[in-house]
Amino acid sequence: MGLWTCGIDGCDARFENVNEAIIHQTTEHDRVECKVCGTVVPEGYFAIRHAFEEHTRAEYVRAYDADSEAVRLREDVKDDIEKEADLQQVIGRINELEDREDRERTESQPE
Repeated sequence: MGLWTCGIDGCDARFENVNEAIIHQTTEHDRVECKVCGTVVPEGYFAIRHAFEEHTRAEYVRAYDADSEAVRLREDVKDDIEKEADLQQVIGRINELEDREDRERTESQPE
């Protein structure tokens, strides 16, 4: 597949592979609260995944005032990503980045 675009709030960051796009979405954008259950999740792919794996389509439509076209679009995005992504690698990389950020935060605190 070609370049992947972030697509969150008009962010036009582009990536050679989907893994980097998901990592960007997770680390560079704010987390969002699911309107169905209140769970806080990373914006982008992980928010879509949460919505469609944890809730019914009807719950999604009601909570987000979505129509069937919006549902299909998000399901297609989810499917396209899952065909290309190595989600284990993505999660491992996100964990590494978060661990590094935690260490740097701890090291920069005065004793």
